This record gives sequence, structure tokens and C-alpha cells, in this order.
Amino acid sequence: MTKHPFDVSLVIPLFNEAESLSELTAWIDRVCKAESLSYEVLFINDGSTDASWEIIAGLAKTFPTVRGTRFRRNHGKSAALHVGFQQAQGEIVITMDADLQDSPEEIPGLVKGIREDGYDLISGWKKKRYDPLSKTLPTKLFNWAARKMSGIYLHDFNCGLKAYRLEVAQAVEVQGEMHRYVPVLAKMAGYSKIGEQVVQHQARKYGSTQFGMNRFVNGLLDLVTLSMVSRFQRRPMHFFGTWGVMMFLASGLALATMGGLKLYRLAQGMRPGLVTEDPWFFIFLTTMILGTQLFVTGLLAELMVRQSSKKVKYSIGEHINSAS
Repeated sequence: MTKHPFDVSLVIPLFNEAESLSELTAWIDRVCKAESLSYEVLFINDGSTDASWEIIAGLAKTFPTVRGTRFRRNHGKSAALHVGFQQAQGEIVITMDADLQDSPEEIPGLVKGIREDGYDLISGWKKKRYDPLSKTLPTKLFNWAARKMSGIYLHDFNCGLKAYRLEVAQAVEVQGEMHRYVPVLAKMAGYSKIGEQVVQHQARKYGSTQFGMNRFVNGLLDLVTLSMVSRFQRRPMHFFGTWGVMMFLASGLALATMGGLKLYRLAQGMRPGLVTEDPWFFIFLTTMILGTQLFVTGLLAELMVRQSSKKVKYSIGEHINSAS
């Protein structure tokens, strides 16, 4: 069994959360010491414009296992999680938000679920939420859609409080806005033992929510993207080619219909008319063009999949207590 420097790595993305960082760190320290868990805290400062970075630097002097990474600009939560996962050294990686709405008191239960119950990943379920109705209703709709499209029956995909075996956290590619779908990414990577744990949702103590309808819409669009990628990431021609074949079949049907109508008119002694006067000609032409375009798109996508190996790079300013 691999020996890890820490029992737990806590990866905490943040953006302008200066008010809560000291209280959160002290709370984590208190819980982990009470449970005799060795830990590290990885604060990923996602381009904050307040005093968050200065506070992290101060906390690192008081708590030696506090580490920090500062992005030069805001890259988003997915980027912060990706960088944090790659830096983590603990046996178990736990993610939580920095605004104190995720309780560190859940850490022992999450650790137990990974260690004793053998889960690859445990997702938190904030069964009772203290969010306004304008947030809870879209969240319920989003979770319903995510369950149907992913086949993973979790109640709360968007809960930031999750636990992973280190191997799982470092295997998933969290990019773009895919942080909501880490369980889906883990399943795609072959880690299918995914559990759920009811966790406490703390009422917001500092700042204000950043939730808006744009995040809800973006979440649904990301879900559609992920559903497509999970099926056709390595075989895009199967998707575009299938639709191309359907367009070609439709064009063949339109051509046969057009030819049959002309033969019928000739048999009736009627003037067949010009090809361009027949609406079926334009249906044939349109579907033929669409079929060709879909095939070409599929071929180009296949070439891109085979040639692309570029890794995303983020603009990192500096580190505190870097392990490297």
C-alpha cells in the first residue's frame, strides 16, 4: 500500500473570500486534530482582488501545512480544482468551498466512507439548503437533468463538498466549467464506485451568492457537452457520420420521389416541367449538402482527436509552502 504524507488533502478554491479564510482554517485544524488526521490545506486563489492572498500567507505561518497557489487572473473553479488535485499528496482528497457553507465537521464521515466503505468518490448531498427559492428550484431541475443524462443517481451534483481517493482526483480532467460533473468524469475514467453522503449546509455568513441564471444555463449546456463527449470523444465520426448517413438517405428519398413524380406526369401525358420548379429538388439538394458537411466535420474531428495532445496551462503567479 502506498504511503502518503497526509491522511487528507483539503482542496479549497476561492475568489474574494478574505473574511472567511481564518475561521475556516481554524475549524479544519480543530476537527482534524480531534480525529487524529494529518492534513494539508491547499488554497487555490482564483485571481482574487481582495486581501485573500495576504491572509493565506499569514495562515501559512501559523499552520505549517497550509499551502497556497495564486492565479494571476480568474480562471474559474474547474481550473482551481484541477491545479489543486495535481498538487495534493494526501491519501484522501476533500474539496470544499471557502465561504463556510461547507462544514469541516463532515470530514471524518467522508474519510470513513472512502477508507472503510471502499468508495472511489463520495459526493455531498445538502438535503436541507438555506438558499433562496430562486436558486433551489433551478438546482433541482439541473440535478434531475444531470441524473437522467449521466446515469449517476446523485441528489446534488453541484455540492462542492466531495471526497476522493487521491488516484481518482488526479485521474479526472477538470477543465472548462466541468467542476459540477466530477462524478461523471470519474465514471468516464473507470471509477464507478460513487457514493453519496448527506451533509450539513451552513447558512451564508459572509459575502453574497454568485449564483445567477447564467450559471444555471451554462450548467445545462455543459451537461449536454459532457453527454456528447462521453459518448463520442474518441469517435466523433460515429456521431457526425450517423447524421450524415441519415441526410444522404433523406436526399435519396427526395431524389426517388422527384423521379417518380416526373415519370407519373409523363405517363399521364403531362408536362414534367423543369427540375428547379420541383420543391423535391431543393429538398434533395439541401439534404445532400448537409450530409456532405456532416461527413467532412466528422473526418476533421477525427483528425483533431488523433493530433491533439496539448495540455491546458494556467497563469500561476506564485506559491506558498510549495511541495515541489
